[in-house]
Amino acid sequence: MRAIPVCFRTAAALIPACLLAVTSAILAPEIRAQTFHSVPAIPFDTTGPVIRAHSETLKPFTVAGERGVLLGQQDGAFEAWVLPVKLLSHMTIEANVEGYPVPIDVNQQSAEVEVRPDRTVITYSHVAFTVRQIMFSPNDAAAGTGPIVLFEFDCLHPTDFVFRFTPELRWMWPERNEGVPSPEWIPRKTGSDGKSEAGFYVLHSDYPDLAGALTIPGAEPGILAPYQERPQDHPVELKLHIDPLRDHGKLFPLLMAVGTNVAAANTKQLGDTLAQLNDGIAASYAAHDSWYKKLLANSTTIETPDKALDEAFQWATISIEQLRAKAQDTGETGLVAGYYASGDSARPGFGWFFGRDALYTLYAVNGFGDFALSKAELEFLIHRQRADGKIMHEYSQTAAAIDWQAFPYMYAAADATPLFLLAVEDYVKASGDVAFLTANRDAVEKAWAFETDPAHDTDHDGIYDNSQGTGWVESWPGGMPHQEIYLALLDQQASGAMATLEKLLGDSAKSAAAQQRADAIAKTIEREYYDPSKSCYAFSHNADGSQDQTRTVYPAMAWWSDLGGAKPVLAHPEGCLQQFAAHTLATDWGLRDVSSGEKIYDGMSYHQGSVWPLFTGWAALAEYRAGQPLVGYQLLKENANLTWAQDLGADTELLSGDFFVPFGRSTSHQLWSSAMVITPTLRGLFGISFDAQTKTITVNPHLPANWDHAVVKNLRAGDASVDLVFTRTKNVLLVYLRTQATSVKLRHGGSEVSGDNGISIPVDPVDVSPLPLEPLPGDSTQQLRILNEDHRERKLAFEIEAPSGTEAELPLILREANLKLHADGAELRANTDGSVSVLTLRFPPGEGWKTITVTLSW
Repeated sequence: MRAIPVCFRTAAALIPACLLAVTSAILAPEIRAQTFHSVPAIPFDTTGPVIRAHSETLKPFTVAGERGVLLGQQDGAFEAWVLPVKLLSHMTIEANVEGYPVPIDVNQQSAEVEVRPDRTVITYSHVAFTVRQIMFSPNDAAAGTGPIVLFEFDCLHPTDFVFRFTPELRWMWPERNEGVPSPEWIPRKTGSDGKSEAGFYVLHSDYPDLAGALTIPGAEPGILAPYQERPQDHPVELKLHIDPLRDHGKLFPLLMAVGTNVAAANTKQLGDTLAQLNDGIAASYAAHDSWYKKLLANSTTIETPDKALDEAFQWATISIEQLRAKAQDTGETGLVAGYYASGDSARPGFGWFFGRDALYTLYAVNGFGDFALSKAELEFLIHRQRADGKIMHEYSQTAAAIDWQAFPYMYAAADATPLFLLAVEDYVKASGDVAFLTANRDAVEKAWAFETDPAHDTDHDGIYDNSQGTGWVESWPGGMPHQEIYLALLDQQASGAMATLEKLLGDSAKSAAAQQRADAIAKTIEREYYDPSKSCYAFSHNADGSQDQTRTVYPAMAWWSDLGGAKPVLAHPEGCLQQFAAHTLATDWGLRDVSSGEKIYDGMSYHQGSVWPLFTGWAALAEYRAGQPLVGYQLLKENANLTWAQDLGADTELLSGDFFVPFGRSTSHQLWSSAMVITPTLRGLFGISFDAQTKTITVNPHLPANWDHAVVKNLRAGDASVDLVFTRTKNVLLVYLRTQATSVKLRHGGSEVSGDNGISIPVDPVDVSPLPLEPLPGDSTQQLRILNEDHRERKLAFEIEAPSGTEAELPLILREANLKLHADGAELRANTDGSVSVLTLRFPPGEGWKTITVTLSW
């Protein structure tokens, strides 16, 4: 029996829509044009990166593409979006095995999750069957379609599988939604027994320009109460009978489509869309797989003794590329901030376009060489630049369908504008695309004019302030800040970036003026923000000249951009660098934004104590660029470890400041979190900077002491591709290029070579290997932390902290034989041959954390 929608009145003609449905049922009881079918086995790619793990029920997974996304948990339940519409949620499976008189909750049998760039597979294992749920979301999906789910059944006995779901048909926030969808079963053929088969569900909305459709080939509908029956609730079901002999090796697709205009939402058209999707699955997967193969072949990768870091780096690239989405108004590709299951809402994490999230991420995108994506994102932002030059902060995937300007979000943030100037400079420097800069000169100079408008400097200190929106924090005890050091540092660096851009545009006067502004802001920051009592810089500067002296991570922004070897922005950086490394800001899984020693600290809060991989990335880069590689590597590894912590292959948005656990609402596949594996690796650990105009790659490497080699493969410098090779022998690190582009030059300090010539960099004969950090879920911070390292002539000194009473060992690297090594503040442990390999540390007893100083001399 077909369900008849509840009566309602259409917006156009006020004709009861239930009568239209009844009329439709009389005139077209079934649609015979096409049938649905299972799919023969597909030769899925088994090469390339893969993560396999035992399923953990509450851990999320994301399968994302430009036109659709599946968001679920590792028990296999999921919600499906044909962007920007949420089609269904709570998809679950039950099995009824012939001769086995108990229904089986298939989701409880989830055993393994396998994540690859092109697909995610969840395997359900029971004594009576194995089911594989294979999911992918092709970027080139046809209009109105998105993700594809394939089910493979290996059953011992005939089994009936029941797929239950909640029909949603809801526009992504904040577009208004159009009532609870009404499911109708459309039969494709009727058997001799009068039973309808091979049909599909249509999910009707209250209006004729929005409808969805879905089916599994061969499935039958569940209970559909007739119009005459009293109102009652029944789960929406697809019932599929699997014969072990007939269906072994076949793939049964969950076909999904959405129509968002009258023509596409027509029942026949939806059926045709499903049928075309069904027919094209094998070809769609082949193209999808090919896209990822090409991406991985053309992207930068690393090969080091730290294989986990190598893998995390590659997964970060994949994670970023998976967060492409199509803007509904223009069809442009932009980067969304991240995805997480929406629950009972229409907000899938941060699944809409954010300016600053993308702008921070473009440093990573330029690093792994997808200049086309960087250019597309910058153009996306330029096309939505406000008339006065301000760069957008937030743009929903449904913004084009509503009066988005009436909402307060699009230009709510002040920082997107300086970040835009920084990102343009970085893109042009890495890609050599001066033509892009020339073509968009007006947009760049309008953004600069907005940032330097005297009206946006309300205390007249020469720095862009928070009067134009939030800098970083969106809430703050005691009231919002007048001017955050975060925003002041961005303004200073954006001024330096503008100096470079105007020089490329041929305007030396504007370039000089921008550089003068950068230099002046640096002096003002020193005067207004430095706090001698804490040997670091205040959180904010108030309009009355006072400081908010809260210890935070935000001074780390001073090291974000590479301004071609300019002096450090901060004149007193040492105290800040130690603050970033210490346990009050640093946990074993990343950096808090606010020190745990502050009264306002709360490890469960969004802005006053939680851990963000973004902050960890800022600080890692700062430590590397300031010559503190042991701290830098420790922080970098904390981010890399998150690749396997939650949404496999992606880094989460934020975690508790007290325990190693993500927030329950943390967007688990977060754009800039993954970026903060790539940027500190390339620009910090390897010390790489780009100048595509001169085809020069500059390196200032900080390889861990126990690495004897490393390769950065397929590094892009404009249109050239090179391998950057590092080999260590005794007291020398040799760096050279492998490339056919003989015009590319390699630079370190005052040395510059081309071709396959190398640069030799001296290294100390004595060094310390970094310690691995691998916290377990629920752990609190307990690892020792190196606060500072000081390399001098024949001497190496460290400040190290750990919980009181800790005993630990640091591996030593000795690159010369017969060194007479002496240690103050620690013990040297000798091997049986008399050589020294370990430094034994003992921290004083008592309460809390203790700090010791260790000095090695030879």
